[in-house]
Amino acid sequence: MYELPPFNFTNFKNKIYKVLNNKTLQGLVLVTIIVIAVGFATGKISVVYFQDQINSLFLKTENNLLPQLTQKPAELYVSKIEYEQAIIDSVKSASPSVVSIIISKNLPVYEQQFIDPFGDFPNFDFGAPFNFQIPQYVQKGTKKQEVGAGSGFIISQDGLILTNKHVVIDKEAEYTILTNDGKKYSAKVLALDPVHDLAIVKIQDNKKFPAIKLGDSSGIQIGQGSIAIGNALGEFRNTVSVGVISGLGRTILASGAKGFSETLEGTIQTDAAINLGNSGGPLLNLKGEVIGINTATAKGGESIGFAIPINIAKRDIDQIIKTNKIVYPFLGVRYVLVDEKVKQKYNLSVDYGALVLKGSNGESAITPDSAAEKAGLKEKDLILELNGEKISQDNSMSRIIIKYNPGDKVTLKVLREDKEINIGVTLGERS
Repeated sequence: MYELPPFNFTNFKNKIYKVLNNKTLQGLVLVTIIVIAVGFATGKISVVYFQDQINSLFLKTENNLLPQLTQKPAELYVSKIEYEQAIIDSVKSASPSVVSIIISKNLPVYEQQFIDPFGDFPNFDFGAPFNFQIPQYVQKGTKKQEVGAGSGFIISQDGLILTNKHVVIDKEAEYTILTNDGKKYSAKVLALDPVHDLAIVKIQDNKKFPAIKLGDSSGIQIGQGSIAIGNALGEFRNTVSVGVISGLGRTILASGAKGFSETLEGTIQTDAAINLGNSGGPLLNLKGEVIGINTATAKGGESIGFAIPINIAKRDIDQIIKTNKIVYPFLGVRYVLVDEKVKQKYNLSVDYGALVLKGSNGESAITPDSAAEKAGLKEKDLILELNGEKISQDNSMSRIIIKYNPGDKVTLKVLREDKEINIGVTLGERS
């Protein structure tokens, strides 16, 4: 259907009045009427002639109007709602930097063959019609097949990509990057974060790529808008979902394929839908800046997703650019954070700190040849503070220690057999 321009009746009426009040035009109209009247009276102008002139006028008008209607350029939708337009602009800005990560492996190919189970026994040659054949699957080489997919986003023009560690954790797999314009590139995993569910991947191509804008996750607020983009279900590229920041500082136990399991601290909770395949995609604010990396969803819940704050990832990005690896400070103790239940169970005098214990399967409480062992820490030591910062449920030792670098010297306040002692430790390296 053609879209006609809006008709303003008031303007039309005013123009008519202006014409009618024009003395010159009034004279022309009067002369025209007289000429037409004389033409009819003398037979010079007939009714048929008059109708032909009117039809010709309408035909010319239609021919002039139709091309204007049919050739009207398409106009992009512009919302008059500020919030909606902010989403549109943010997605348009970020989408060229969001990629799909295709995971492929060489898998064995099997085909069904029929064999004689007694073929190796010549004395059991029954002959026709007693020719026994049973089906058996026999491997016929290998074939590269797609086994999974995830998401990521470009953080530098030379093709560095930030994604989740669990997306690219398979060392035997090959990874292909599918950009928003449909082009494919091979990729190499540069480093896996030893502490967080993060990884850095590099596109194996020398061309320049559009880098996404990184925001600041330290100032985000509960209730502010959020946008998740990713390769939903490994099939629908650059799927957009919108919601709000539902919670901050969440601690979750994330698990996935290949036996992947990791405790993630300080995550962002959002109700923007994060589907299977969205892992590694960006969580944006309404300015189109990345504030988090989509990581996990809650089983049994609806619209409960989690993202790692971008400020945590900035440390990894900086290290990769400078040293081409990701390292963290490492103490080397296995511990449980103390609360009221742990206090009662182990008959402790305080309800905070990190209690050094063996693992549930008998894993050593102190890692051999670690900074903790060299400093003389022991099982059942209760670490109360690290460089004067109190360790608690809301401020775990791993959250405190991550502020330091390998080789830094720190002081631990330790409660050992109801006596407080200070122990100096030089932090080790974990990569």
